[in-house]
Amino acid sequence: MIDFSGTLFRLEEDESWYADLVHPDGARFDVHETAELMRRMTAPVGRTVELDEAGRHAWAHRDLDPALHRAAYLAVLLAGGVPDTEQATRLYERLVDPAEWEPYPDTGAALELLAARAVPVAVVSNIAFDLRPAFAARGWDRLVRAFTLSYEVGAVKPEPGIFEAALKELGAAPERTLMIGDSAEADGGATALGCAFAEVPPLPTAERPDALLAALAAHGLRHP
Repeated sequence: MIDFSGTLFRLEEDESWYADLVHPDGARFDVHETAELMRRMTAPVGRTVELDEAGRHAWAHRDLDPALHRAAYLAVLLAGGVPDTEQATRLYERLVDPAEWEPYPDTGAALELLAARAVPVAVVSNIAFDLRPAFAARGWDRLVRAFTLSYEVGAVKPEPGIFEAALKELGAAPERTLMIGDSAEADGGATALGCAFAEVPPLPTAERPDALLAALAAHGLRHP
C-alpha cells in the first residue's frame, strides 16, 4: 500500500499559478505569500487557518465528499489571504487537476519493481478527487491493482476502514503488507492492523530522488 500526495506524487509550485493573483490594492503576491498558500493547499494533516463552524465541518470531512473538499479549501485560501472567490477557485482547480501533480523521480521504477516481483499495489489516499488520470497518463495505471480513495470508500486514514478496504482489494494479509507514506500520523495508522510502515519525507521532487526504492530495499525488495 502506498500513499499518493507527498509519497508517489507531489503538487509543485508553478509561478504561472500566481501570475494574476493580486491584493485588492493591485499589488501582486510576493514569494513568501505564494509559498504560504502552497503550504496551505498541500498540508497533509491539521488546519492551517482559523475557520468558522461551517468551514471547520468542511475541513473535518473534506476527504469524504468532493463538495466539502472544495468548500474547505476555498475557505482556507480566502482566510489565508486570497482576496476573492474567483482567484481562490482558480488555485483550487489546480490542486484537484491530476495533470498538475509531479511524480517523484523513482515512482515509476518503484511501481515497475513491484510489478516485476508480482507484488500487488494499492494506492491509498485521503483525497476527494480522482487521481487515476495521473497514473494513466504515464502508463502506470496497469501497475496498480487498486486505488483506495477515501471519498470512494467512506473512510480516511488513519481509520482502519480505509486500510481494510485496500487489503481486501489486494487479497493480502496485514502482517505481509507494507504501507509507505509521508505521514506517521495518517499512513502509520496501518500498523494498528499489523502492517509494516515505511516513512518517506514529502520533499520537493528534485530533492528526493530515490526514497521509494530505498524503502522497498529496506524491506527486502531491491532494485536490480
